[in-house]
Amino acid sequence: MSDASAKTVAPLDEVMLAMDVVDTLRHRQDLVTRELDGASREQQLIEKLRSVYHQQGIEVPDHILKEGVAALAESRFTYEPPAPGLNTTLARLYVSRRRWGRPVMAVLAAILIAGVGYFGVWQPFQRGQAEQAQVELSQGLPAQMDALYQTIYDETKVQQAVTQAEALVTRGKAFAAENNRIGAEDAVARLTALRDQLRQEYTLRIVNRQGVQSGFWTFPEINTDATNYYVVVEALNPDGQAVSLPILNEESGQTDTVSMWGVRVPEAVYNAVAADKQDDGIIQGNMVGRKSAGFLDVQYAVPVLGGAVTQW
Repeated sequence: MSDASAKTVAPLDEVMLAMDVVDTLRHRQDLVTRELDGASREQQLIEKLRSVYHQQGIEVPDHILKEGVAALAESRFTYEPPAPGLNTTLARLYVSRRRWGRPVMAVLAAILIAGVGYFGVWQPFQRGQAEQAQVELSQGLPAQMDALYQTIYDETKVQQAVTQAEALVTRGKAFAAENNRIGAEDAVARLTALRDQLRQEYTLRIVNRQGVQSGFWTFPEINTDATNYYVVVEALNPDGQAVSLPILNEESGQTDTVSMWGVRVPEAVYNAVAADKQDDGIIQGNMVGRKSAGFLDVQYAVPVLGGAVTQW
């Protein structure tokens, strides 16, 4: 570095002294207000500053004192906060990032995870479920209907079952084509019930045990001059176990699933059963009918009048 350029740069200790002078002037506002009211009193301020530093045991050259006074007047070492604005706001946010950074990053991470979960997992899952449901409705349920119809066709021994199955398949496929899942599933359920009904095997026997009526009679509410006679029956499968069946109660109009009910019979049948039981306490002719596999209805061994009750 040349001597000329070295002279243009003030030594660091002189700069520090000048800054100290300015700092002293700021803390001694009484000196500033009294002594800097006019430029002619600059020398008096310098003298007082020299006295202040002398009392502290510090000898400050006059040019440093003058430099400090001039710097105070020019506000050279005075910090002025930047004007409000976008750049200032961004700078302050950057400086204070340690305080708000972690919470913000945690929130952003949570949003990112939620977004990935929703758009990357939940929505594809929902679309997959919807597509699977549509495929099941358009293909799966009609295929089930066809399979059930074929089973019914192969196992039935009466045309009535085939006719019912054809009607259910036609209606169920129409519901499927209309995207009516409830209707299509109901058709499958009815076909399943029809198949199960065909496969059922049981016998209807008159109940003959202590504490249970074997028959009774009633006066119908709509015609109190008439008398209805019933024998109490139960359905027993080939293993001798009671089977619960849906029975339409002709008095209430409701269908109840029961294992024992009353079958309406002619008075002569009722009297014959009563006489059979009174003979020795045992009903020898207790067979009322049989439901065989492949048939929908019971083949009755005694005359019946087509009505039943589930409560008496």
